[in-house]
Amino acid sequence: MDDERAGIFAGYAPEQYFCELTRLRADDAGVPALVRERLGRIGVDALRARAELAETDLIDLGITFTVYSDATAIDRILPFDCIPRIITPSEWQQIETGAIQRVTALNAFLDDIYHDAKIIRDGVIPADLVFGNANFRPEMRDFAVSHGTYVHVCGIDIIRDESGEFRILEDNARTPSGVSYVIENRHLMLRAFPDLMSGVKLRPVDDYGRRLRAAMTEIAPVDVGDPQVVLLSPGIYNSAYFEHVFLAREMGVPLVQGSDLTVEHDRVYMRTTTGLRRVHTIYRRLNDDFLDPEVFRAESMLGVPGLIRAWRAGNVALANAVGTGVADDKAVYAYMPRIIKYYLGEEAIIQNVQTNICREPEGLAYTLAHLDELVIKPVGESGGYGITIGPRASKAELDAARAALIAEPDQWISQPMIALSVAPTLAEEGIGPRHLDLRPFVITGRDSWVLPGGLTRVAMKRGSLIVNSSQGGGSKDTWVLAGGQ
Repeated sequence: MDDERAGIFAGYAPEQYFCELTRLRADDAGVPALVRERLGRIGVDALRARAELAETDLIDLGITFTVYSDATAIDRILPFDCIPRIITPSEWQQIETGAIQRVTALNAFLDDIYHDAKIIRDGVIPADLVFGNANFRPEMRDFAVSHGTYVHVCGIDIIRDESGEFRILEDNARTPSGVSYVIENRHLMLRAFPDLMSGVKLRPVDDYGRRLRAAMTEIAPVDVGDPQVVLLSPGIYNSAYFEHVFLAREMGVPLVQGSDLTVEHDRVYMRTTTGLRRVHTIYRRLNDDFLDPEVFRAESMLGVPGLIRAWRAGNVALANAVGTGVADDKAVYAYMPRIIKYYLGEEAIIQNVQTNICREPEGLAYTLAHLDELVIKPVGESGGYGITIGPRASKAELDAARAALIAEPDQWISQPMIALSVAPTLAEEGIGPRHLDLRPFVITGRDSWVLPGGLTRVAMKRGSLIVNSSQGGGSKDTWVLAGGQ
């Protein structure tokens, strides 16, 4: 790094953290060094000017998300950082195989708990953790889904620790979002930074829409020659509505809301200007509770009355399946290494972050004894909400966390505070290290395919470990090197 310190990287100090751009890796083909050299030629001022133009593009294209808790700024862009994150071929192979292993085990687990529940009878996982879970859907009992696939689209959150080891932080098996940014970030880089990318061989990301539609076609009812696929959205006020529009366009399928669909004789139809048209597969971006007022929330105006009847009759397919939320519960996450071993007879390719299960007496005791050293997480929350970061918490915050743990231990897990990897990020002070994670997306129909790269989320605030967009995080383009540079 001596040559960079004299220029654009002067003062860049990742300290004890694993740096995704400056650490040498055996199969990086010299690309990180090339990118650093090219960034140096561009310079900070020009980088900042181009980055501002790129963010203007995001606004012009309507690439926004909604923050419901912010009364002053409802629609926001996801801040875009122009310095890419680079993943080598061997690193990607581990991520890809680990993600597919994870999704295979999740699907086996869901198939089992909605049928024979052998894993519970064999004492691998507690019965109340599954059957008492708010996301367990009794309506799914003994219902066979096509190819045994419940989780058709999965986002798996992965971090790197201080040694550079990948660790799985969370599974997102319901309606994971963010894939549109993976593709749009690449488009932004191609438009705004062609000189940075010139000659670098990357795995492409533009195949996602075709792959997703193919998987939706594979799960359609049998004996349908040309199935009609639709994407079901809650509508324009949903925080991820841009992504719904984007994915429908990428797949080449209609974007619909619940009011656009109707069920007659246990078949789903779409209202069109020429009359009703049969629908065979629904990629839904609508939570279970709102899908069908006949089965779930009776007051829901977002869903389709009779949809679950049509599904159970075999006349339509739903992706993701109803009831997948039980598989991405943070308490179930803690059992995933055991789940993988039980169903696949394998050790996890990518290990969990060490997790203390507070519903278990030893896990609770350890957590209470080390409260100021651990990260305390509620099992039912997402988006970075409800977390207490022990080493950074005040005495009042620690006292509140202790009281909550004692009152409802089954609602909490704890994990050590991981020194998340960092990458150079364009910040107010110039180029500085910022913490980041990775969400690869896995599509599963008959088989599984992983989008090369994934969503790299970056904590834009100095020192912050929270990368979630709702908490001020941004994103980077994720470069998976194709090899043979």
